[in-house]
Amino acid sequence: MSGPKVSGRSSGFNPQNRFEEISLVPSDEDDRFFPDEDRCERKIETKFFIDTSKTVLAKNDSPDIPFTYSLNPYRGCEHGCIYCYARPSHEYLGFSAGLDFESKIMVKEDAPHLLRENFMKKSWEPQVVALAGNTDCYQPVERKLLLTRKCLDVFLEFRNPIGIVTKNSLVTRDIDILSELAKLNLVSALISVTSLNQELTRKMEPRTSSPAKKLEAIEMLSKSGIPVGVLVAPVIPGLTDEEIPAILRETSLRGAKWASMQMLRLPFSVKDLFVDWIRREFPDRENRIVSRLRQVRDGKLSSYEFGERMVGTGETAGAIRQLFRASRKKYGLNEDILELSTDKFRSSPGMQMEMF
Repeated sequence: MSGPKVSGRSSGFNPQNRFEEISLVPSDEDDRFFPDEDRCERKIETKFFIDTSKTVLAKNDSPDIPFTYSLNPYRGCEHGCIYCYARPSHEYLGFSAGLDFESKIMVKEDAPHLLRENFMKKSWEPQVVALAGNTDCYQPVERKLLLTRKCLDVFLEFRNPIGIVTKNSLVTRDIDILSELAKLNLVSALISVTSLNQELTRKMEPRTSSPAKKLEAIEMLSKSGIPVGVLVAPVIPGLTDEEIPAILRETSLRGAKWASMQMLRLPFSVKDLFVDWIRREFPDRENRIVSRLRQVRDGKLSSYEFGERMVGTGETAGAIRQLFRASRKKYGLNEDILELSTDKFRSSPGMQMEMF
């Protein structure tokens, strides 16, 4: 199944939710009600829903992910990156991993309050929390709702370390708080850069910041004393892998101190969405790109094996890793990721201030 181009979206349709037995499948008869001139480019408005979750820290036990807890103020992501591995998580909410993921966003209004409650528990052990381990904490609506900013205030209040990953230059809005965290060695930031090609990124990740804005964000964070690195993710064989040297060169010039990479992952229905997108946007390159993807996934389009899913396997994946490592060394981005402090944590900051 596929769909026509949707204005401002990368997905063209809503694939079947793997947990639902019933789905709506458009038929040819629908063309009577949607003439071609109306269907060639539709518009879908974003809708926001209140998420009433009672906890805000998600626990991870995957051996190839370097953190135990993550915080995601939003579920679903308006950035709409076609390749996003988090898309299938929307199916747990009764939505689809396609257009629903981009246009139906769950908002955790109580996130700052729930985070504060968690830090006040005697059972909490100070450790690095990943901000945006699933969806982006600086997606467009954050400009208005300020949930991520309010959570940063809580991290500073309790002095608990935090690692940020984002594709949005909106992170620079919070440089005032991030600078205070950095003075205490409590924060590091990763700016995710997939491509430096403006035309490609607008098709692939339509509502993220432009490549130029991402580079500008790295420079602003670095000049403000905030440790910042670059995450080349995802690397898409046959489409973006050749950009690795240029991405590392440009981010190094802007002040990035380290770099890491992740191979494209296409879990569950993301495979169908991505192949449909390639067919729609790059019909002349479809065979080459799909073939290269299979080369790094042992003949398949995705891998779920720990230790393999992030890096791929085979000669093509090995060549990409070699290119990345050589470029990382050439541009001085092979520093170790900063080890953040956990010994400054304050379990009852308000009470301590009163005593003082």
